Amino acid sequence: MKISEEEVRHVAHLSKLRFSDHETSAFASSLSKIVDMIELLNEVDTEGVAVTTTMADRTTVMRKDEAKAGPDRAELFKNVPEQEDYYIKVPAILEDEGDA
Repeated sequence: MKISEEEVRHVAHLSKLRFSDHETSAFASSLSKIVDMIELLNEVDTEGVAVTTTMADRTTVMRKDEAKAGPDRAELFKNVPEQEDYYIKVPAILEDEGDA
């Protein structure tokens, strides 16, 4: 399956990423190769093969769920440059769709 450069540009735009034309071309080529390798798995005959959920013989170890006191909130916030009602204020990183 060929991944087009236009598809790479579209996903990059949605992700708010910018790539040069050379990078876009390289990504399209690499992603196409990856998808082709994954599609090869469809050719493997898995008839009669049991479902494998893990390759390791592990048992989930459960512990008793106990409530414990957390760190002192004032100590946690002592180096926070700006806060309000115990929330850390940070600069906005999202833009409106029209600004991108």
